[in-house]
Amino acid sequence: MQPEPEQVTQILDAVGAGDPQAAEKLLPLVYEELRRLAAAKMAQQQPGQTLQPTALVHEAWLRLVGDPHASWNGRQHFFRAAAEAMRQILIDRARAKQRLRRGANPVRVNLDDVDAAVEAEPEALLLVDEALQLLAREHPEKAELVKLRFYAGLSIEESAQALGVSDKTVQRRWIHARAWLFREIQRLMSR
Repeated sequence: MQPEPEQVTQILDAVGAGDPQAAEKLLPLVYEELRRLAAAKMAQQQPGQTLQPTALVHEAWLRLVGDPHASWNGRQHFFRAAAEAMRQILIDRARAKQRLRRGANPVRVNLDDVDAAVEAEPEALLLVDEALQLLAREHPEKAELVKLRFYAGLSIEESAQALGVSDKTVQRRWIHARAWLFREIQRLMSR
């Protein structure tokens, strides 16, 4: 049974107001939705992955509720924050695993495969992150979409709901963002 968006929003407001019990109420409501996304990713994972999507959701949850200054303006804002937390976790892991190597071994980054963020090589994640930071400066709304699609694994429809825009708007932004990132990643790799 899916929780009502209004119910989640009310509990998020209570978390923002400092209600210590609100986070406990929030977890069962949003965890299932986050876990559903993680389960879809896990089904497509190759054996031997060091980070499972469920672990990614758990780490993101701990970051979200562990920040004493965190407050969310509703359900959409919360899921945007969750996508950002997942992105940061994956980037931190990639940086810890390996330094970015450029030159002889070009890295292929496929933004069509939304599950790529969990499976991607550290070099690819770092390239995407660097390009994404540049995209955020020029087109912040498109960068938010990339975070939701590439890092949180949301569908076009789920991204549209999280961003509060139409599916068609998300599709247009996604096409533009992928093309922009492709060009920028190519430029970064040729340095």
